[in-house]
Amino acid sequence: QVQLVESGGGLVQAGGSLRLSCAFSGRTFSMYRMGWFRQAPGKEREFVAAVSRSGGATYYANSVKGRFTISRDNAKTTVYLQMHSLKPEDTALYYCAADYTVNSGTNSSPNVYEYWGQGTQVTVSS
Repeated sequence: QVQLVESGGGLVQAGGSLRLSCAFSGRTFSMYRMGWFRQAPGKEREFVAAVSRSGGATYYANSVKGRFTISRDNAKTTVYLQMHSLKPEDTALYYCAADYTVNSGTNSSPNVYEYWGQGTQVTVSS
């Protein structure tokens, strides 16, 4: 069974940076494309960023493009989300998700991801 454990969240001032990590275990990491999603209080879960199995393809929500970078290290079975220029509206619970696939691309739909972590809280103060 796949397990995902996020870390790296915290409280940061607007304009600051954080790096989230998601440790993957239980299956062959390189067979899974990965995504980051977030959910703020009272709002639906939304897509943030996705990375392909190899790491060669990435895709971002417009709201984070140019500020966030998703990457993965298949040797360490970990996916990262580097966040810069954080804004109060980035405050949310951040989840990583895994989707087993033979495809080489990314996917932004939460419906395709079979496995989810418990989330890590990011709070950006103004």
